[in-house]
Amino acid sequence: MTDASVPQPHSQTLSRGIRVLETLADSSTPLTIAQLASAIDVHRSIAYRILRTLEDHGLVARDAGGAFALAPKMATLALGVERDLQSAALPELTAVAGDLALTAFLVVLDNLECVTLASVEPRTGGATVAQRPGTRHLLGVGAPGIAIQSLLTDADLLRRGVARRPLANGFATSHDEVIPGLRSVAVPLPATGIPPAALAVVFVSSAHEDREIGARLMAAATAIGRDLGTR
Repeated sequence: MTDASVPQPHSQTLSRGIRVLETLADSSTPLTIAQLASAIDVHRSIAYRILRTLEDHGLVARDAGGAFALAPKMATLALGVERDLQSAALPELTAVAGDLALTAFLVVLDNLECVTLASVEPRTGGATVAQRPGTRHLLGVGAPGIAIQSLLTDADLLRRGVARRPLANGFATSHDEVIPGLRSVAVPLPATGIPPAALAVVFVSSAHEDREIGARLMAAATAIGRDLGTR
């Protein structure tokens, strides 16, 4: 009989498969079997079996050179995550991206990290910065993290070992904190029934002042909050 009080071993194969998906999500280019094997510290044969299984389920795909990337099915699965939140946020993100000619994105808290749930790039304008869904950064850095901190209690932050960084005029800014050379402006998204979240834009430079960007994001957050139910 199994002692329920004794922690049972987790599935090593499943854990490795998830790490492969996370590695591919963090990469801007397809990766070879050798690169993925090195990234998760396994033999090439083990990496190959994991990739074949993920490929059979449509979660990864190979390019013409045999390197692997996430397959479109991953995007379909992601649509089921916080479906109501994404449905409410996407129209506002699209409007913000169009108004500011900047990439707008929605970030939610996942324990110690901020995870991009959805992003929209402007249809027109100059070069913009891509912010792919699934991108992560620590709660303690970056404008989205600062914005989400405002939705957490002191006890929440203490438990996570994060020092609070307050908002200024209702929004947060950061520069060179997550990716060198990039700026971000973010506001909290206070709504019921969702994890702590923030709206943000990311850019190298902008024709708009931070205060103007913050005001536009706050208007979008208010609209989303009305749709979902403001806290």
